[in-house]
Amino acid sequence: MDSYSVMIRPHFTEKTTTLIDKNNEIAFVVSMKSNKKEIKKAFRQMFEEEVESVNTHINSKGLKIAFIKLFEEGKAEDIASRIGLF
Repeated sequence: MDSYSVMIRPHFTEKTTTLIDKNNEIAFVVSMKSNKKEIKKAFRQMFEEEVESVNTHINSKGLKIAFIKLFEEGKAEDIASRIGLF
């Protein structure tokens, strides 16, 4: 799978905004077929940032959400502003 078929779009809610500020995590809607390793690789290729961990869950609307925690402090906020979330 290529990076753009794994990472569908940013997931932006009040909760994810808090995660960006407090936990240095950013959330994306990802392909249902993707696994954590593929998500980590796709994020690294798209944004050229090192990923500490990836947690996923499927929400009540049937979307797979990946919460991506970054190593370097403040990078989630930088990426969020780069992609137009702020």
